[in-house]
Amino acid sequence: MNNKSQSGIMKRILIELKGYSLRIVLSILCALATVYLTLRIPILTGRAVDCIVGKGQIDYTRLIAILKEMVETIVATFFSQWIMNRLNNSITFNVTKSLRDRAFARLQQIKLATIDAHPHGDFVSRIVTDADTFADGLLMGFTQFFTGVLTILGTIYFMVIISWKIALVVIIATPVSLLLAKFISERTYKFFGTQAKLRGAQTSFIEEIIVNKNIVRNMDYEDDALEKFSIMNDELADASMKATFYSSTVNPSTRLINNIIYAMVGVFGAVMAISGGITVGGLASFLSYASTYAKPFNEISGVITEFQNALACAGRLFEMIDAQVEVNDGNKVITDAKGRIEFKDVSFSYDKSKKLIEHLNISVEPGQRVAIVGPTGAGKSTIINLLMRFYDIDSGQILIDGTDIRDIELDNLRGNFGMVLQETWVKNASIKENLKLANPDASDEEIIEAAKATHAHGFIKRMEYGYDTMLSSDGGMLSQGQIQLLCITRVMLNIPPMLILDEATSSIDTRTEQKIQSAFNKMMKGRTTFVVAHRLSTIKGADLILFVKDGQIVEQGTHGELLQKNGFYAKLYQSQFKEESVS
Repeated sequence: MNNKSQSGIMKRILIELKGYSLRIVLSILCALATVYLTLRIPILTGRAVDCIVGKGQIDYTRLIAILKEMVETIVATFFSQWIMNRLNNSITFNVTKSLRDRAFARLQQIKLATIDAHPHGDFVSRIVTDADTFADGLLMGFTQFFTGVLTILGTIYFMVIISWKIALVVIIATPVSLLLAKFISERTYKFFGTQAKLRGAQTSFIEEIIVNKNIVRNMDYEDDALEKFSIMNDELADASMKATFYSSTVNPSTRLINNIIYAMVGVFGAVMAISGGITVGGLASFLSYASTYAKPFNEISGVITEFQNALACAGRLFEMIDAQVEVNDGNKVITDAKGRIEFKDVSFSYDKSKKLIEHLNISVEPGQRVAIVGPTGAGKSTIINLLMRFYDIDSGQILIDGTDIRDIELDNLRGNFGMVLQETWVKNASIKENLKLANPDASDEEIIEAAKATHAHGFIKRMEYGYDTMLSSDGGMLSQGQIQLLCITRVMLNIPPMLILDEATSSIDTRTEQKIQSAFNKMMKGRTTFVVAHRLSTIKGADLILFVKDGQIVEQGTHGELLQKNGFYAKLYQSQFKEESVS
């Protein structure tokens, strides 16, 4: 990322901070008070030193008054700094919360093509890790940058008051420290950007291994996974080491220069004290200011390093917030869908350089049961993705009851379809809460009736807490088939006018599938239904079977008609029938 994009990210951050103007002003005022009160201590210390002229020559009255003032100043500094930190924490974590909320909200709207093109763990890394890193950098900016700059200006002011000649020595040497810090920090940004990207990839890989842990062990992939993780870890360690190494050179480099300046002040001030150009107390105060003056440069150099990292992470967050969302340009609403669906000359491909579906034409009458079969990668699920507008077609039209789906409001379009997919999903909640996702108003009786119809009631009742059993997002103690039964039950609690069953029984054994077939028949009765299935025995009763090959419908008809044609479908069915007979 170049400097121009860095400045763009910085502008975005300033826009985010606009809503916290009052708190920022109060924070700056508290920072001013904190710095002023802190810088009064060396002045008071110098005055206290000057009260002690020599043995037996101590002005106790003035010394006690100065010590009392020092205590009051220290207490006031504590409270002003405490208020400033509270304000800074409030600003930082509210801004981070807002960015995190918007990033997650955008994740719900991002085009599926964008999500599919990125490792899922990368999104997790952006919302969690990158947001935290941004918060740390922003907090350091508020807490240390403001006070650092004010401390530098304040110490210059007090040093000039004490001795402008010595102050000139300090001020002239300062740009060397600043230029060095700038030179190093400019080179650290790219390393922090690489670090954030590699961390996202590693998060995605860890998530992938955890989610597919059973397959990993079954395929004896543990060693390969370890080797791949080790390579990724080495790359991340290398990027982190480079970022940390270059950034860590800022502090010692500036500290070296500042120590040289401090030594010069000490020598020059001592010569002036001997000649009477400055009092011993004044020199003590000046040395204290010279030391205080150097510290903010070290802190600011650290802040710059952290802020480079924060900018890289903020850029990834903003990239996610700005990602293209699904186009919801439809304004029509279907209130009583009949279920007549037409694909007219539809063409689509995920990768525009590789053709997939071309000039597809399908006509489905209301209440018909349409089965889509064909080899893997032929485009079966793609047809469903286009029907639901998870992806938009490249050309042609898809019509529902004569209305182009692009003219229908997205939520309304999808609300008219009930979906049971091969990929199951349950959330961290009880079984009952998971079943009520489709119909929050469903009664306990309706839930039990639906579960009995899908033959899920039996295994649910065998669980210790029945319908109140808590599930984790991966289903916990449930098998994949049991989770799929819960997903089928969920749809049965609120059956829309049209249904999509995409390998809906892929994880269910044949016997259970036969048992719930009657529930399926009841669910599909009078509703236009698309069934994607590999197991051809389950779709014999379909009104229309479409055999898809290379994105084209090469055969269509009923089960009997397609067997008589003795084409692709017949060969596939006969091969499965032989396998079932042998088994």
